[in-house]
Amino acid sequence: QVQLVESGGGLVQPGGSLRLSCAASGFNLDDYAINWVRQAPGKEREGVSCISSSGRTTNYAASVEGRFTISRDNAKNTVYLQMNSLKPEDTAVYYCSADDWCILTKLHGNRRINSRGQGTQVTVSS
Repeated sequence: QVQLVESGGGLVQPGGSLRLSCAASGFNLDDYAINWVRQAPGKEREGVSCISSSGRTTNYAASVEGRFTISRDNAKNTVYLQMNSLKPEDTAVYYCSADDWCILTKLHGNRRINSRGQGTQVTVSS
């Protein structure tokens, strides 16, 4: 079964760190670009970061630039989002998706694979 599953969220204090994982099964992740988006209650979904299939190109939203790092381990069929210096405004449910290529933080192409999970909740609060 082709699917993406997010994990790694939790409750963290402002200034803390979390690492999210996006694990693929049923297909080879190294052939896809991957992005992370987030959605906070009452807000529109926001693109956070995107990484090319090779990993050589990474893009970030201005709101997370310098604090978040996207990376991939194709041997583990997993993409990560390292989140440092977390702020309360980072609180959201985070989702990952796959497709052909990134344009800024958005995915484009004809092979879209969206997460079938519930995303992973990140809560930044003291």
